[in-house]
Amino acid sequence: MADKKSAPKKKIKAPQKDSDSKDKSKTPKFPTWGFLVIFLVLLVAQFIYSGAQVTNNIKYSIFLEYVENGYVDEILIKNGSYIEGKYTPKALDEGIVSVPAQENNNSFNLGGENEAYLRFRTTMLRGDDIRPVLDANDVEYEVTIEEDWFSGVFVWLIMIALAIGFWVLILRRMNPGQQVLNIGKNKASLYDKQTDTKTTFKDVAGLDEAKEEVKEIVDFLKTPSKYTKLGGKIPKGALLVGAPGTGKTLLAKAVAGEAEVPFFSLSGSDFVEMFVGVGAARVRDLFKQAKEKAPCIIFIDEIDAIGRSRGKGQMPGSNDERENTLNSLLVEMDGFATDSGVIILAATNRPDVLDNALLRPGRFDRQISIDKPDKNGREAIFKVHLKPLKLSKEVESKKLSAQTPGFAGAEIANVCNEAALIAARKNKKAVDMEDFESAIDRVIGGLEKKNKIISPEEKKIVAYHEAGHAVAGWYLEHANPLVKVSIVPRGLAALGYAQYLPKEQFLHQTEQLLDEMCMTLGGRAAEEIVFGKISTGALSDLERITKMAYSMVSVYGLNDKIGNVSFYDSKQSDYNFQKPYSESTAQIIDEEVKKIIDEAYQRTKKLLTGKKKELEILAKELLEKEILYQSDLEKLIGKRPFDTKTTYEEYTAPDAEVVDDVIESDSDSEDKTEDSKTNSNNGSEKSEEVNKETEKNDSEKSND
Repeated sequence: MADKKSAPKKKIKAPQKDSDSKDKSKTPKFPTWGFLVIFLVLLVAQFIYSGAQVTNNIKYSIFLEYVENGYVDEILIKNGSYIEGKYTPKALDEGIVSVPAQENNNSFNLGGENEAYLRFRTTMLRGDDIRPVLDANDVEYEVTIEEDWFSGVFVWLIMIALAIGFWVLILRRMNPGQQVLNIGKNKASLYDKQTDTKTTFKDVAGLDEAKEEVKEIVDFLKTPSKYTKLGGKIPKGALLVGAPGTGKTLLAKAVAGEAEVPFFSLSGSDFVEMFVGVGAARVRDLFKQAKEKAPCIIFIDEIDAIGRSRGKGQMPGSNDERENTLNSLLVEMDGFATDSGVIILAATNRPDVLDNALLRPGRFDRQISIDKPDKNGREAIFKVHLKPLKLSKEVESKKLSAQTPGFAGAEIANVCNEAALIAARKNKKAVDMEDFESAIDRVIGGLEKKNKIISPEEKKIVAYHEAGHAVAGWYLEHANPLVKVSIVPRGLAALGYAQYLPKEQFLHQTEQLLDEMCMTLGGRAAEEIVFGKISTGALSDLERITKMAYSMVSVYGLNDKIGNVSFYDSKQSDYNFQKPYSESTAQIIDEEVKKIIDEAYQRTKKLLTGKKKELEILAKELLEKEILYQSDLEKLIGKRPFDTKTTYEEYTAPDAEVVDDVIESDSDSEDKTEDSKTNSNNGSEKSEEVNKETEKNDSEKSND
């Protein structure tokens, strides 16, 4: 049975040969540059033609004088007006004409004659009878009539071509629907094995599991008998799901570089057009070409542009063009024979909006989750992007990986590029760690604005605000200790920020979330303790803790009064205006949220009141240096009163043990939390907001 099943697979490449022969037999369209070549050839021909006629011009009166003096040997009269003649040796002896220099004799002659200097040309008066003069002086003459049609036709051809080109341009501008007959053609870019595709699987780092899945698909196309002899069937499609910048499109490019089969690449928006029915027509045309090129791969990037759930969010009377396109795609994907050899790859960062019919097995048999890389994955990605850079010896990919939790592959590439630009700006010969730290700050906090005018009072408030964050995080066990604190303005509104290095974990307990909340409130509490007043600088802090508190109560079931109830709906619609709880429950939720925040604030005030001395030390040092690191905190206020090492110390210590990675198979789990780049895991609303990737403990101006 295995042999029978594998037999049809051997015939897969047959359509490819047929299609190639068909393509060769088709009459190719004349390229646009061909017209330019023809024009240049005609221009050169005209030049040579006219150049061959060019001789030495003399006046007609001098010509008559030369004839009487015996300087003219023979002449040719053209069309009764033009005379071309040749001098006698007497003219050469008496100096009427001179022999050119030696270097000029060896020069290229368009006329093709070696004695061109002996020839002359003049124009006679029409009707002038010079035969007696010629006969008297024994000058041989010949008369001919020629029509110079080439120059006239050439000029007319140029004028006609310019007129036609002008009108074609005008008509295209006035009537863009002129090419409506070709509008149903697909816009896919075709990459075959002859195409120079430089991206391979070696360029894809940190996506080992996803690479294995995709490698298997490529291997299935190359050696189908390996799988079919065991009874396996070729998969219909694979869907790459992941956050923006995680490498979905890069993985598809690597497939195009590795696969020795035709590769069609296009975006989901290429199917969308203003004309009705165009999207469906392009889908049909795409799959028609794919069948002719089988075995092959089709890659559709951002498939959510055409794959949205049908009927969701549509108003009465709305255009269903997207639905028609999706229906055509569903039919084409489901209509394939098992041995057609066509596989569809698609990528999206919004799998929740895709239609269920598109996601079922038989269309997309596999969903390949591409998460943000862990520390080992980031280290591998850094190694790839550091190769083209000229680095100093102190630069280590492990340290860079430790300082960039939650960074996706695209953001890591951006950090490496920014570091190189910063080093070049400073005229350095190599990129060092200082440049990378500046680049990370640039990506996280925004552009550094040293010239921003801040009053001394505001700067002092910012210093104590950030010092409050640092002290609170330093003396709270479950809070993420500070890595760097700065009062240098960055971005649009941030007057200062504190950077933390969170643990890469997926589950968070109530104690951890409460400590994180207290650390976030450290800035507001420090302002009240020191100045007796509060400012608007805690805007982002209050936003974070509010979301965190509401998530604890209404999403994660961490409140005793509400109990083990979650009001989070992973499949909720954007048009769902009804809350899943009553008004009385909403009041209880509000009361419990306020209670949690008030208790956390009082706890933070109590902590900072007891550590007011340390708060003063850090604030004064910040005002002086503007930037403090974790090592500076240890020198100023001592080490943390806990035995456990900080996450940064664990990652960067020379004797650090390698921690086994936790592989989470279910990327859509509500309990999974993304890594935070700066501030710690917050447990905010829904799992994607539990940890904001980039957090700035902003200290905004009082007028914000």
